[in-house]
Amino acid sequence: MANTPLTPGIAPSRLSAEDLARNFGDLHPPLDGHEAAVAADRCYFCYDAPCIAACPTEIDIPLFIRQIQADQPAAAAKTIFDQNILGGMCARVCPTETLCEEACVREAAEGEPVQIGRLQRYATDTMMAAGEHPFTRAAATGKRVAVVGAGPAGLACAHRLAMRGHDVVIYEAKPKPGGLNEYGIASYKTVEGFAQREVDWLLQIGGIEIRYEQALGRDVTLDALRDGHDAVFLGIGLPGAYGLDDAGHDGVRPAVEFIAELRQADDLSALAVGRRVVVVGGGMTAIDAAVQSKGLGADEVTVVYRRGKGRMPASAWEQDLAASRGVRFIHNAQPVATHGNGTVREIEFAYTEEDGPNLRPTGETFRLAADQVLLAIGQWLDEAPEGLERDGTTLSTQGAGRTSLDGVWAGGDCTHRGEDLTVTAVAQGRDAAEDIHATLMGEG
Repeated sequence: MANTPLTPGIAPSRLSAEDLARNFGDLHPPLDGHEAAVAADRCYFCYDAPCIAACPTEIDIPLFIRQIQADQPAAAAKTIFDQNILGGMCARVCPTETLCEEACVREAAEGEPVQIGRLQRYATDTMMAAGEHPFTRAAATGKRVAVVGAGPAGLACAHRLAMRGHDVVIYEAKPKPGGLNEYGIASYKTVEGFAQREVDWLLQIGGIEIRYEQALGRDVTLDALRDGHDAVFLGIGLPGAYGLDDAGHDGVRPAVEFIAELRQADDLSALAVGRRVVVVGGGMTAIDAAVQSKGLGADEVTVVYRRGKGRMPASAWEQDLAASRGVRFIHNAQPVATHGNGTVREIEFAYTEEDGPNLRPTGETFRLAADQVLLAIGQWLDEAPEGLERDGTTLSTQGAGRTSLDGVWAGGDCTHRGEDLTVTAVAQGRDAAEDIHATLMGEG
């Protein structure tokens, strides 16, 4: 992905190679065997474990931790992959601090939960490093399913369908698989090309073909997919990114584009970043863009969110991470306009106050100097396939992802079900696959 044209204040190569390597190193280094055993010993192995209920994929967490404690990491990995075939990525990127670890009894009792995420990574990495795949295909069913999108939902759906004996063709718009795991997550969370390695490992199940640069509506149509396959699953994400009404200044771009460019860069020192960067938004994308801007050498990075600190979608842990890297936060302010002479120089905000679920301006405004503005104010489904009902800016689904068209299922960010997390997308893809399988086999 090519760099955007440079504007005054935006330049590459401000930091040494050593600084860049440190800034983009593994956020949570993996546990070794001894560390994993010590961490596993802290688990109470609760009978009615609240951590399981807090996991969108419902992994049997006490069981896999007990298996690690018994020095059986392969068995632990199998327990994880039974429920979440992308358990390795989820161990790296899931906000465990607001999911399983927040529900941990140790967290309630001592303020320090069992390190569930790092233990999950230890188990899954051990199996993947050995080149093992814990599943084999069932007898061929003769059924063929199209999966649109090689992101978390599509990959999870495809793997489960292949495991059930169906043949799967994935149609992916980009030249690489992984979806947001490949293009949209901070580089320091998934180092050394893990997203691609995980897909390669997943495909060992067999029966899955990926056709790249095949975008729905441009290269393939939904009608053609329905005619040529026994079922269709849509995991198309949210390709549209919201902008500002007065967009037009150079230096203003969606944060997702910035993150994708960084993730695909071979040389971080060649990436351009502003000296004074303003990130608009309060979710994980905003935090990832802010921390990485600082990591590339920006002098000042400010995140501005329209509501209060406690309303930010990004977890408190992620906010603290950004603050520890030197990112400044301004709350209760929303963008009004950008200013400059062709190139952004300032961005103007209006202070807000909350009135129940609504926001209202206070009448006060302020400006921040900026030579780069990254917008993380939401994404949307810019064009829904013809014939599918929408729920606002996403696809409308019922049950295990059934859309308004017979034989078409959907899951992941393109649907409005649950949080926009990798683990949620995996759960939806997995459950849709089981429903597709039951339907195709006359069991649904």
